[in-house]
Amino acid sequence: MAFQINAEAAGEASRAAARLNIPIIQVSTDYVFNGRKRTPYVETDETFPTGVYGRSKLAGEDLVRVANRKHCIVRTAWLYSPYGRNFVRTMVSAGARGGTLSVVGDQYGSPTSALVVADGILRIAATWAGDNPARGTYHLASRGTASWFDLAVATQHTAATHGMCSAEVRQIATSDWPTKALRPSYSVLDSTKFETAIGFDLPDWRDSLPPVVRRLAEKGSPE
Repeated sequence: MAFQINAEAAGEASRAAARLNIPIIQVSTDYVFNGRKRTPYVETDETFPTGVYGRSKLAGEDLVRVANRKHCIVRTAWLYSPYGRNFVRTMVSAGARGGTLSVVGDQYGSPTSALVVADGILRIAATWAGDNPARGTYHLASRGTASWFDLAVATQHTAATHGMCSAEVRQIATSDWPTKALRPSYSVLDSTKFETAIGFDLPDWRDSLPPVVRRLAEKGSPE
């Protein structure tokens, strides 16, 4: 099912766009990398996904490229927003119940607000109205590096500053929290290419977190 949605459907969408001679923007993921690098990944680094999700997204990238020369593939990472199911909303909800939260501290990435990604994608779309349309593959993620533990601590602190209840956070290892899906231990993305080509300054992850938590505070703690 992952390949049907992330690969085959992406290819179909790309072919449909090509038939109409219009560009397509495909959102991909940091999970196309294996996490063995210890410096931020750039677009030209070798892809080597370790899990089904990453392999299906990488296959989608390939199908989009082949089907439509007018494509722009955007890899992002560790997405959160005021909506839907995501790590920050879960941490705010869990913090409201108090106690102590156990969060993995040895996986590192680029926490990125979906609000930032949406702005970036709109900027990409705008380039197609000009003489220098954005094509190819770009990384679009907030600046800075964080572990899930770092993000959890920052979320609890920010929630408290907005009058919400918060919890203590305890750091644990990946081995203490086994999951079915293999996650790269390091998947920080370097978005310099995107910033330079699009003229879009990406915020540090610490700066894009408060607006999301503030929205959650305004509408009440999520369930």
